[in-house]
Amino acid sequence: MIPIARRLLSRALGRVTRRAALAVCVLQPSLAAAQDITAARYTDPTTRYAHGVLGDAIEHETLRLQTGDGRVLNITLPQTDVFEDTEPRLADLDGDGENEVIVVQSNERLGAKLAVYDAAGLVAQTPNIGRSNRWLAPLGAADLDQNGTVDIAYIDRPHLAKILRIWRFEAGALIHTADLNGYTNHRIGERDIAGGIRTCNGMPEMIVATADWRDLVAIRFDGTDFAVKRLGADTSRAAFAAAMVCK
Repeated sequence: MIPIARRLLSRALGRVTRRAALAVCVLQPSLAAAQDITAARYTDPTTRYAHGVLGDAIEHETLRLQTGDGRVLNITLPQTDVFEDTEPRLADLDGDGENEVIVVQSNERLGAKLAVYDAAGLVAQTPNIGRSNRWLAPLGAADLDQNGTVDIAYIDRPHLAKILRIWRFEAGALIHTADLNGYTNHRIGERDIAGGIRTCNGMPEMIVATADWRDLVAIRFDGTDFAVKRLGADTSRAAFAAAMVCK
């Protein structure tokens, strides 16, 4: 029997997104239509993807969703894929009042991609990075440029390429918007992902570290350009947590 990954024990039920070419196992077949998702977690631990970027070789093959009316749905990946992630993230990406779920999904040949699910299955996805054992670390979702649509940000290969990427969720698709080189939010073996997206004085900001981990920064995106503000030289988890509070 495969033990549950230690990092899973500290996960809160979190966020995630929609519809897929996957093996989808739904406990309640009547829920084929999208419904509000109130909780999500990963289940069915597996060691079939031996990457271990999050501190152990245990990932998960099933995304378990709970809807507002108390029903439970299981979305189970094929043998080629796993959820290589700390926790699913709930967010209303299309503004309809119902949550989608954002996850990191990795393929045995092609590495990680960002994917969005709802109660009916996979909704949208980015391309896979393109190589096994290549990963991405989400920051979160917000209307970064204040144009009325939700953006999703992540660090592409936080240990190698260290690229901040932004994708806009629009008309049920993820549209690549912008990149910024030289930033990270994770070291190999850490069980959590540092930083995220905060909103200070009405403006969303992405909290990350510089690629060399020397500085903590807040980054704004106006739809065209990035503005980077240095917050200090402390890049500990305590400093990240303090930065997220907008003090």
